[in-house]
Amino acid sequence: MNRAIKVIPVLLKEDKEYVGILRLHAPVDEDKLRKVIKEFEGPIYQRPPLRSAVKRRVRIRRIYRFDILEIKEKDVLFRVWCEAGTYIRKLCHDIGEVLGVGAHMQELRRIRAGPFSENNNISTLHDVVDAYYFWKEDGNEKLIRKVILPVEFAVSHIPKIIIRDSAVDAIAHGAYLAVPGILRVETGIKVGDNVAIFTQKNELVAIGEAMMRSEQMITAKSGIAVKPKQVIMKPGVYPPIWKRTKR
Repeated sequence: MNRAIKVIPVLLKEDKEYVGILRLHAPVDEDKLRKVIKEFEGPIYQRPPLRSAVKRRVRIRRIYRFDILEIKEKDVLFRVWCEAGTYIRKLCHDIGEVLGVGAHMQELRRIRAGPFSENNNISTLHDVVDAYYFWKEDGNEKLIRKVILPVEFAVSHIPKIIIRDSAVDAIAHGAYLAVPGILRVETGIKVGDNVAIFTQKNELVAIGEAMMRSEQMITAKSGIAVKPKQVIMKPGVYPPIWKRTKR
């Protein structure tokens, strides 16, 4: 459990989806409202609100999709898919400014963060307690495996690199991943991308930063492919075969 927490910095940077209610301060023509909403898709400039945990400077955030689900008088039910760090309250305020009538965020619910969605990854605390009870009573793991997902699921959305068993312990100690230690690579990896390093048994070893493109990892004979950022697997799970080297 303690080691699984190390994936949180990666998840915090993933895109999010929300459903919320934007309350207009005065009636607005529906066609105008829909047009303005769509104008906020793409890169936008935002200054974090006064009550925020970050420095109040203008920054760019991307709105991937912004849909109106329902309109009832001055209340607008919306769904937005956005880059991490987007302030939806500020987004609603800015829409009101562009419309010329003012607006604020009345309600908000996050429905997805990275690979985690309320449609298939949500369990109540009662579910967890029940699953734990049944597991302790009769050893039935079915429910507990349903409510507690393995750490590997948390990185299922980022590119995967499969490494040799002989390289696992060195990576678990924080060593850089060299090309000879790689068995398979997913396509589309670019320099600087987050990647997940896995064993052949689909066990998460570490999360790192790609130092090469996918094509280079496949064709190169030597060189550093990945710089580990978060090591998940404990050292000693696999036998130490490679000599550890750090740069």
